Amino acid sequence: MARSPDTTRKLNRLAGSTLAGLISLVQRTSSHVYEPQDALERLRADHPLILAVWHGQFMLSSGFRPAPDVKVSAMVARHGDAELVGAAMERFGVELIRGAGAGGRRKDRGGVHALRQAVRYLKDGYSVVMTADVPPGPARRAGIGIVTIARLSGRPIVPCAAASSRFRSLDTWSRMTINLPGSKIAYVAGDPIWVPHDAGETELEYARQKLEQALNAATKRAYQIVGADLGRATPLSLVDPDAPPAEPGFRLKAYRTAMSLLRPVAPLILKMRERSGKEDPRRRGERLGLAGIARPQGVVCWVHAASVGETNAVLPVIEALGNARPDLNFILTTGTVTSAGLAERRLGPNAVHQYVPLDAPEYAARFLEHWQPDLAVFTESEIWPSLILETSARKIPIALVNARLSHRSRRRWQRNKSMAVPLFSRFSVVLAQNERMALGFSVLGARNVSAVGNLKIDAPPPPIDLNELERLKTALDGRPVFAAASTHDGEEESIAVAHRALARHFEGLCTIIAPRHPERGTALAEMLKNLGFTVAQRSLGTLPGPRTEIYIADTIGELGTLYALAPVAFIGGSLVDRGGQNPIEAVRHGAAVLTGPHWQNFRDAYRTLLRHDGAVEVKSSADIAAAVSRLLDSPAEMQRMRAGATQALGTLSGALDKTVEALLRYLPDERLKRAS
Repeated sequence: MARSPDTTRKLNRLAGSTLAGLISLVQRTSSHVYEPQDALERLRADHPLILAVWHGQFMLSSGFRPAPDVKVSAMVARHGDAELVGAAMERFGVELIRGAGAGGRRKDRGGVHALRQAVRYLKDGYSVVMTADVPPGPARRAGIGIVTIARLSGRPIVPCAAASSRFRSLDTWSRMTINLPGSKIAYVAGDPIWVPHDAGETELEYARQKLEQALNAATKRAYQIVGADLGRATPLSLVDPDAPPAEPGFRLKAYRTAMSLLRPVAPLILKMRERSGKEDPRRRGERLGLAGIARPQGVVCWVHAASVGETNAVLPVIEALGNARPDLNFILTTGTVTSAGLAERRLGPNAVHQYVPLDAPEYAARFLEHWQPDLAVFTESEIWPSLILETSARKIPIALVNARLSHRSRRRWQRNKSMAVPLFSRFSVVLAQNERMALGFSVLGARNVSAVGNLKIDAPPPPIDLNELERLKTALDGRPVFAAASTHDGEEESIAVAHRALARHFEGLCTIIAPRHPERGTALAEMLKNLGFTVAQRSLGTLPGPRTEIYIADTIGELGTLYALAPVAFIGGSLVDRGGQNPIEAVRHGAAVLTGPHWQNFRDAYRTLLRHDGAVEVKSSADIAAAVSRLLDSPAEMQRMRAGATQALGTLSGALDKTVEALLRYLPDERLKRAS
């Protein structure tokens, strides 16, 4: 049962009072050192000022108050732990400025209002205490907002740091420290930083960098004075990339033990999956780490992708790496039968496919001992603990490309930091799809993280079978066509209702439904027949006849042909909350894209398409019918939408080149390898 706002406020006040009591206890029972010795006098002389601290050391900022009569305000966000901190600050007679803390996100949580309030408080004679790094990070990277406040107010920023000899650090993005009683506390204040009122972008950036450097220097000095380990208070995102990875804890060891104990039943599990077509019985050994073929000579790059979508994204990487390094050999592992078929059709002569072994330490070791890869490349969110730990133990560099971290996955990993940090700290490089995901990986312990974009944007469109395209065009004989691709259970009914409405306006309309899981085709056909539709099923070898209303394309690898056939395509997994499917494939083939409201798995692509009017969001069968009708009725509207989509793609591309450039750094030179 959700708490009422009144109950939440009472709990925050209680927690804030407790926190304020702890801070007071720490200050009363600890010895204090100021550097310089007259730091408080200097702060009073510059009052009102902007007192800048790093977020992780915010708890001791009250120690910089020159005197009780000095008016102080503090900038505190309206969410998360900031509510508790704000309640504690109020206990010290500090006025609160609320609403900052959106970080790099598009959502405005009141930052503009907070900036104006801060300027007003400074002009009214209050000093403003604020963190220079903006929640939710990146940690210890000063934001531009604080220097903007200094420019608008004409008051200086004073970089300050506080450290205690006894503390506990929390596993938060900023590594928030909880100071303990009976400590030695150091307060270090840097020189004031003044920002000219007419400062331009270059001067503001210079001031921001100067503040960042000064805060880091002050923080380092504070921990030196009290003799404490700064590393314990350093955010995971700032740990030296060359430092040893975190050691596996109890949970990871327990997982590996459990996977080892399950080995006797692994063949039985695989046999059950084979009966339902989810495994290839001829290649069962590969799932147990037994190689199907010999290792090629020379440098081997191992690439792992989960299924068809990830395979499509990473195949261009394999091709581009092969062009840059003709000596390279590739092994591509996947976990599904459909992706194995795709790999067989599209891999070049220097690449082979194997099924990924089950994630038991023994199977992983057997696989690695045979293939001895020089570089391991995992895609998106493929985090298999035994494979990662066994690869790292052999000093093989590991990369995570097109790295994706959903909000749900990030929360799950954060609840299991003892598993996350030992795994993510073993990646040599993480190439994330966007800045938000890059920050998430950093918080989870990844060291060398960059946001390079989504590989699926740069991937070539799915191929068109020209012979089949002509056969379908002949069968349809000029009838209007609408496609619904990658649909999930619960969406086809809405598509069928939309078809019925559209058919009243477009005589002879044929709607093509390509379910995300082709094995649903027969059940889907029966459902639609029961609703009174004339249905044909592609997996049975039939083409749409003159009276076919809905054509079910329940086959594999034909989306390119369908997108080339249909001028408008609804992309599934978005009317129901499945996170959506990749819209770029349809855009590349010139189809106008419709999507439901649930497109969070492809957030960057859809946001950009919608911003450029290159896609239409629909929420019901009525919305679908209206959008399709408008587009089929207006060639000009269709062309405008295609132009917007093309423009959107231009702003999103570039991930492939950046990914290849990064991976090449981790591949050994063939001549050096032979010499060794």
